[in-house]
Amino acid sequence: METQTTRLDDSTQPHDSTQPHDSPPRRPLTERYCGQDVQPAKLREIVSLLLIVVLADQTIYRGQGDSGYAALFAGLPLLVLLGAVRRRMLRVQWLMALLLAGVVSRLVWCGNPGAVVVGGFLVVCFGMAQCGVTPWVLHAFVFASRLIAAGHRALSEYWQLLSRWSPALPRGGLLAVVFPAVTLALFGLIFALANPDLLATISSNLERIARVLNQWLVDFTPSPFEILFWIGAAWLASGVLRPSLDDAQNEFSRVDVRESGRPAEAPLYAAFRNTLVSVIALFVVYLVFEIQTLWFREFPQGFHYSGYAHEGAAWLTVALGLATGLLSLIFRGQVLSDPRVGRLRILAWSWSALNLLLAVAVIHRLLIYVDFNGMTRMRTVGFLGISSVIVGFLLVVAKIVRQQTFRWLIRRHLWTVTFAAYLYCVLPVDAWVNQYNVRRILNGDPAPCVQISEHPTSTEGVLQLFPLLECDNAIIRDGVSAMLSRELAAERRHREKTGLLHWTAYQCADDRLLERLEQQAARWPLDAGAARKRVDALDRFHTYAWQWF
Repeated sequence: METQTTRLDDSTQPHDSTQPHDSPPRRPLTERYCGQDVQPAKLREIVSLLLIVVLADQTIYRGQGDSGYAALFAGLPLLVLLGAVRRRMLRVQWLMALLLAGVVSRLVWCGNPGAVVVGGFLVVCFGMAQCGVTPWVLHAFVFASRLIAAGHRALSEYWQLLSRWSPALPRGGLLAVVFPAVTLALFGLIFALANPDLLATISSNLERIARVLNQWLVDFTPSPFEILFWIGAAWLASGVLRPSLDDAQNEFSRVDVRESGRPAEAPLYAAFRNTLVSVIALFVVYLVFEIQTLWFREFPQGFHYSGYAHEGAAWLTVALGLATGLLSLIFRGQVLSDPRVGRLRILAWSWSALNLLLAVAVIHRLLIYVDFNGMTRMRTVGFLGISSVIVGFLLVVAKIVRQQTFRWLIRRHLWTVTFAAYLYCVLPVDAWVNQYNVRRILNGDPAPCVQISEHPTSTEGVLQLFPLLECDNAIIRDGVSAMLSRELAAERRHREKTGLLHWTAYQCADDRLLERLEQQAARWPLDAGAARKRVDALDRFHTYAWQWF
């Protein structure tokens, strides 16, 4: 049906004879709202809003697993680009899209709650970039908190703007469509009635379609809570599509001003100089002690690995963080304008070199622990944490060289920490951890078996254990075999209980694990005697592995 949509403006209003002919034309009402210029709502914007609500409903409210969130994070950026008031694709948006692609891949393969949280944060950052605002970490939280107010304003704008639209009544064009359609339907019905077999086929197909539609309507009938969910999703989505751009740009897009001033002696110069000299001396003494006690030596039986390589590494990381904050505190304000600041910089570079040596010492302690009994999730967190501290320290050095502000440092360091969290949530940490431990065991070092015995792992981690079914160590081989048989039984019970999985609950790793377990099912008989042997094998495995805990 051909229709025309027109907007009520000066060209469509009837002429008012009471107005003077020389009065200026009235401005279209759809260009102003709440004292600010706004763009008229377009069809693609309304369609995008509706699709976002449908996507959120199917993947969150009606969803049952991580693949639903993967579909949500894959579709939201595309729908935001489709319906955004200002359509553009900046470099930072490409970066956010790339990071979201990593989250989507992770959620489809083997999801975790951390990846869902990171994905939601990246969607907010993508929306900020769409507004032309740099997505710094703290600003992203402020932007997200403003979505409620922005959504209220956007929905009000939709109501104001869409109420100005009125469809033009179709004239002759209506008959050009309706008359042929009615004629075609009439003759088609006559021909169907003239052929009983054709009529029966059409009737059965119509009945099938009616049943499907009826079942769909029954399943789709929303609850009051689902309707509230729709309203909330539309509210937040409209806030992303029509954000408060002026406020966001004024508050978030300030240009950093470097800390500088007229040359003058800083009153705290002597205190800062003496502090740097003191910590340099302390770091030199401690690093000599660290190298003598922990480097290039064989550790005796009963060595306190946890105290040195776990707790000790954590405290040294705290020391690096304090050094980062202290350097940033010293090189700011009046100190940068002091004519003697060059001497402070020499001391700062010396202390920076010692801090980097201390970072190497922390990594060395972590490697001692890994060498003792293998890798774990928390040791991965430790490596990511010390890497973040090192990057933060280098950012402080860059701040000193470029005389940047403390805000410049905080913005970039928060993204450093956030990116480390992103890597932990998205990378296959469990797979890498177990792969490393399995390789050590197969090479004749049984100590990492304690990490397999005592620490939980995800599906992708279990997938790395199959090579141990051929291990020369009978205790480890039988113990891992018992663990895998238990996994098979759990997977079968889960599939029997849930039946056909909802598409949002699909996980590639789960499917791959079940396939591998079924291939090895002949190893694990179902009789009671075999089950008792597997329990005994697990007990022996736990007892054996505990000596390296």
